Order: sequence, then structure tokens, then C-alpha cells
Amino acid sequence: MRSEEPPWARAHGPAEPNGPNGPVESAGASEPVDPDVTPSDVRRRRKPWRSRHGTPVVVAVVAVGGSLGALARFGASLLWPTPAGAFPWTTLTVNAAGCLAIGVLLVAITEVFTAHPLLRPFLGTGFLGGFTTFSTYCVDIERLVAADRAGTALGYLVATVAAATAAVAVGARGTRLLLAHRSPS
Repeated sequence: MRSEEPPWARAHGPAEPNGPNGPVESAGASEPVDPDVTPSDVRRRRKPWRSRHGTPVVVAVVAVGGSLGALARFGASLLWPTPAGAFPWTTLTVNAAGCLAIGVLLVAITEVFTAHPLLRPFLGTGFLGGFTTFSTYCVDIERLVAADRAGTALGYLVATVAAATAAVAVGARGTRLLLAHRSPS
């Protein structure tokens, strides 16, 4: 019969005295422990970059990037306004372009270049998160349905998901292919 203790306790002995809900983790362990990792492994692990920069800095970087992305999206809506009840081409184009950029960015900064640790939160989560606008996508669908254009709303719903998914894939694959052909330095 198997005991109810975690796998690391069977391999490395019990952690601490039992509490009301079972074994108690070592004092100071603030992260959940993976069953394949001992508590001492968790304590020895290097702090993630978020700890070095601090949560307020990351939140500020995401907020600034998001504000700039939202302004860029708003600028696109001013340059290419969508009349009431019409197919929302601007939102579809902005979402597809943002997803394409996300595919390019993430391949570039995770597979090719060593980027500053705040670049991904600023550009990926912040700017491109603010630029792409899936909340407006939902509002556009609601408006089309309210204007008795349910068929157009359904087409827009499917087209946006397909375009966004394809754009991320094309951006990632295209970046990998482009970078594979660059000459070694």
C-alpha cells in the first residue's frame, strides 16, 4: 500500500513535522514545490529576473507599452474608421498585424537574440497587447448582431481567429526561415 506523502518525501525523507493538512514545507519556501524537486532545490534556485527588477518595474513597463500600443490602435481607427454596421476591417487588420508582430518578436527574442529582460513585457505584453484588441473584436461582433448582421458577425468572428492564428504562425516561421538564411558573423 502506497503512502500519501509527496514523491520527493519518499526519495529524500519527510520535509517537516506534519501540519493539519499533511507535511509542512520548510519555512521560507514561498513557491509551490514540483513533485520532482526537493525543497532544498527550490531554495538553491536562482531568483527569476522579475525578482531582480521588481514587480512594480515590470508592471510599469507593461503599462507604458500598453498605453503606446492602445494609442497606435486608436490612431489606426482614426485613419481607417469603420462605419456603423460595416465589416470591421480596421480591427481585423490591427489584430492580424499585431499577431504577426508577436510571432516575429517572440522568435527573435527567445530563439535568436539576447534581449533585455524588460523588452518582452514592454513589447509583447504591453505594446502588442495594447495594440491588438480582442475586446473591441467582441464589441464589433455584438454591434453587428445588434444591426441584424449575424452572418457578417459570424464571418468576422471566424475570420479574426483564423487571421490571428495564421499571422502568429507566419510571423514565427518566417522569422525562423529568414534568420536561418542570414550569413554567420
